[in-house]
Amino acid sequence: MAPPSARVTFREVFGVPEFRALWFGELLSIAGDQLARVALSILVFTGTNSATLTGLTYALTYAPSLLGGVFLTGLADRFPRRSVMVTVDLMRAALILLVAIPGLPFWAMCVLVGAVSLLNPPFKASQLALLPQVLEGDRFVVGMGIRSMTVQSAQLLGFAGGGALLTALDPRLALVLDAVTFVLSAAFVRFGVHARPAAAPSKEKRKSFFASLGAGGRIAFANSALRTLVIFTWLMGLLPVYEGIAAPYVSASGGGPQVIGLLLAADPIGSVIFTFVYTRWVPARVRPKLIGPLSALTAVPLLLCFLQPGPVVSIVLFIVSGGFGTVALLQATASLTLAVPDEHRAQAMGLSNTGLTTMMGISPLIGGILADQVSAQTTVGIFGVAGIVLTVPLALAWQRAVLAEPSRWIDEEAARAEHA
Repeated sequence: MAPPSARVTFREVFGVPEFRALWFGELLSIAGDQLARVALSILVFTGTNSATLTGLTYALTYAPSLLGGVFLTGLADRFPRRSVMVTVDLMRAALILLVAIPGLPFWAMCVLVGAVSLLNPPFKASQLALLPQVLEGDRFVVGMGIRSMTVQSAQLLGFAGGGALLTALDPRLALVLDAVTFVLSAAFVRFGVHARPAAAPSKEKRKSFFASLGAGGRIAFANSALRTLVIFTWLMGLLPVYEGIAAPYVSASGGGPQVIGLLLAADPIGSVIFTFVYTRWVPARVRPKLIGPLSALTAVPLLLCFLQPGPVVSIVLFIVSGGFGTVALLQATASLTLAVPDEHRAQAMGLSNTGLTTMMGISPLIGGILADQVSAQTTVGIFGVAGIVLTVPLALAWQRAVLAEPSRWIDEEAARAEHA
């Protein structure tokens, strides 16, 4: 447990060997995935000279994960989670190596890339379900913050470094490197994480697949507090619409092509800064109470887009909005993870993340339709209004839930330690 006289520090969390193993494994695979996405785009476009097919291949690195989130995350409750993570990593490595085979038909490449995306949710669900067992007390929230910061950084480095690296590397070699990152991730998990039995009791494992699937869904929506947390996580995927309409937004605000990259980097930059501040200096006893206000503050900077700001001001607004959104999502996910029984935790978190991913896909679609009718800045402003309208009643519902059961949502031990 954490020392009673001090808040949990990053050094203390990294001092847990199992967390280091999970963290290194995830960092490697994320950087490899981003490199592979750039490599696939180059490989398909040079082979087909089709922007449509290139876009389709890129979409397949994300879209099938929706099905995986609904139907496969329950595997992390029915089987040992370490075994699920290692198996998924090795399967993804094998699939990516097949994609790298020269002369592979385009349809086969699509099937293989889609299969890799399909396997991502059970890995992430296993990891999220394991973390509360690896990190006790306030270490869990701080560990989630470290994950958030490093995931954002790895994505930035993967895209930026991937583009530079592929000027010197063959795209197929980059795919082989991605497969190697999966193998290394599997090794970190297998040898760095303790073996634990399956979370679901024997009677749960005897249930049919669809019965278990339904049980996880019912628990995630079992009461008003849990439903509110799930909806909070989904809403945070809807608000960053500016990422999906970055090109028309920059064009309308008077920026050049180089500004698009800066605008897309705004959210990760804000995420890293705000997560560091939140996990380092916001007291543990206060954090659950902030989910509602943080979610509303995510929408507020978007309202200023009605004033048609230029590129520099827009980037600042999106850094602030992205920062608030990340810490709101971080705390909502952490509170939901701890509130759900361990035997259904992976399934419930899989459903929550699937909804988040769905919202991230719906947001640019709606935003693109609106931007064709009004300016891109006005579109972002409209999303800001929608965010306020949706977050205020949710914030009130969450506040009632915390006041009704403070011991369930607030870590009293951490609060006493900080007070001391």
